[in-house]
Amino acid sequence: MSAVRSLRKLGRAALLGPSPRHALPDAIEHVAKAHRAHHPGADLDILRRAYVLAESSHRGQTRKSGEPYITHPLAVTLILAELGAETTTLTASLLHDTVEDTEVTLEQVRAEFGEEVGYLVDGVTKLEKVDYGAAAEPETFRKMLVATGNDVRVMSIKLADRLHNMRTLGVMRPEKQARIARVTRDVLIPLAERLGVQALKTELEDLVFAVLHPEEYDRTRELIREHNAGADPLAGIAESVRAVLREAGIAAEVLIRPRHFLSVHRARAKRGELGPCDFGRLLILVAENADCYAVLGELHTCFTPMMSEFKDFIAVPKFNLYQSLHTAVADTGGRVAEVLVRTHRMHRVAEAGVIALGDPHRTSGADPAGEAAAADDGRADPTRPGWLERLLEWQSHAPDPDTFWAELRDDLAQDREITVFCTDPGGPGRTAALHLPAGATCVDAAYARYGAAGHALVGARVDGRLAALGTVLSDGDSLQLLMAPEGTSGPSPQWLEHARTPTARIAIRTWLDACAEDGERSEGTGGEDRAAQPAAAREPASPPAAVPDGPDRAVRARERPAAVAGLPGAPVRLARCCTPVPPDAVVGFAVRGGAVTAHREGCPTVARMTAAGRETVAVRWQDSGAGCRVTLHAESLSRPHLLADLTEAIAAEGAAVVSAEVEPPREHRVRHTYTLRLEDAGELPRLMRAMREVPGVYDVVRATRPQP
Repeated sequence: MSAVRSLRKLGRAALLGPSPRHALPDAIEHVAKAHRAHHPGADLDILRRAYVLAESSHRGQTRKSGEPYITHPLAVTLILAELGAETTTLTASLLHDTVEDTEVTLEQVRAEFGEEVGYLVDGVTKLEKVDYGAAAEPETFRKMLVATGNDVRVMSIKLADRLHNMRTLGVMRPEKQARIARVTRDVLIPLAERLGVQALKTELEDLVFAVLHPEEYDRTRELIREHNAGADPLAGIAESVRAVLREAGIAAEVLIRPRHFLSVHRARAKRGELGPCDFGRLLILVAENADCYAVLGELHTCFTPMMSEFKDFIAVPKFNLYQSLHTAVADTGGRVAEVLVRTHRMHRVAEAGVIALGDPHRTSGADPAGEAAAADDGRADPTRPGWLERLLEWQSHAPDPDTFWAELRDDLAQDREITVFCTDPGGPGRTAALHLPAGATCVDAAYARYGAAGHALVGARVDGRLAALGTVLSDGDSLQLLMAPEGTSGPSPQWLEHARTPTARIAIRTWLDACAEDGERSEGTGGEDRAAQPAAAREPASPPAAVPDGPDRAVRARERPAAVAGLPGAPVRLARCCTPVPPDAVVGFAVRGGAVTAHREGCPTVARMTAAGRETVAVRWQDSGAGCRVTLHAESLSRPHLLADLTEAIAAEGAAVVSAEVEPPREHRVRHTYTLRLEDAGELPRLMRAMREVPGVYDVVRATRPQP
């Protein structure tokens, strides 16, 4: 009811018309007051001029509730002002509907308020059709994220706009309420989470909860009402904590932070019946980072800590700027209280996220609060190097809006992230913290670390141990990614089963599609299809040619056997599905681009292509002693150090490992796949014998996989 009365006051003020020139209109006095609380020296004249333009251009327009339309931009601006948004954002917020809904043009906004305000208004205007039909959503959200990536303030205004619309959703038809609530739940709330704007996120969650699950909402509201009717046991624990901190000489605020409706509902679903201390948390605010750890020490000394509840998001901040110490302690009566410990600055950023950063492009001057937050972290806009930067990269590579939309929804559905520490093989001191969704694998880490160069991944060490590429990573893991030389390896379709992030999935699909398009796979044959190859056991899809005469012939011969086809001038490619080497009996098939692909005679692809009526082409080896490239499968019983022993045996025979993969053990059996380069193809039988002699290895075979 208070929100409704506030809106009506704004409406009456708007109907009275603008105040005299240069005076601050009464309707935005409350906005100015909230703004001054965060930015005491802010210039309010630009806000006055923006309000005058917005009020005059929207005059005569009303909302569905019957209120003057100007109450909407005023309410959106007040939301942002209370979160600490800087003046430019508030100016754009007042004007955010003028270009869309009135005769005011974008050129007029730019001329009157500058390019920066014009850019923000234009960015928000482009998002206005976000709710109109599922078919429009993919491309709309792509544009939205591009706008957000260039300036996160665009999304800040959009989120505040959606919050006010959700507050006043009751005047719409139930089916439209549900549709808007679902889009808010599926996309805008996760975006608010990733941008760190918890104050907006939690209220949006409660409003969506009320629309989509009214019965559960009513039950939760009744539980909270019953709890609030009695004495809160957290008050006694809070007083005990204050006494402990006073005695220790630590200046701190100890507050009780009630859980919001959806949080209470989730806690009840997880724990069953809620205890008297489960409706809120203690929030302890201090001045400096060191004070947070001092408070933690006193809490764990004077109370009984629940160590399973301890998390340090100060040393390792979340991807969305969030920093706090989380713990839980029990008092002498056995009552358990969850506790959050953070500095005042951390609290401001935890509540407002990117809004607390101010202007991400400004390096000095007018936004001391935002600059202070940035200076502490040594970065101007922490969202760009993290989640948002990665999102902008993969959306630019998404082949179409529908793929982008599907990947976006999958990514936003991830409600938990982990941090792994990736050390480059280049030497000590080159460690990067990678923020990945829970369930991410070594494949995801490779693309997060190296972008498209992640195609070269051939192995990984997790906490010092060799691991399969599909290994699921845990929070805090130490990771070393083993990369093949550039251009010697690439992903397989099996990697898509391991990938959890859009960055990895889109990059892998793009690479595989490129393989299909450049002639490496011919239509209807599948003989060159890299889907048959072990992960990381292939070369990139540049079309290889026959080995030419000339001074570099000897170098090229070490990498590829010299084979010639019965078709004059046709280059020969060696099929990856069976990796023929001299002196194997081979047969060829003509493929797109005028090339001939050579298969071993026993390759299943040969039988299938022959049955399909494909004509064979004669192929012969030109130099049986040339170097070769071959893929081998080693079947063995699982035991410690097996991979190291196999690799040592391979090296002793003079073979170079191009790539290697170890599949997860099944019934104590494990399969190793190696792609190797030999100086002389005639050494292959001896190499395979040496591998079979490794204890635990019971078979070594050439790779020949049937094609689907």
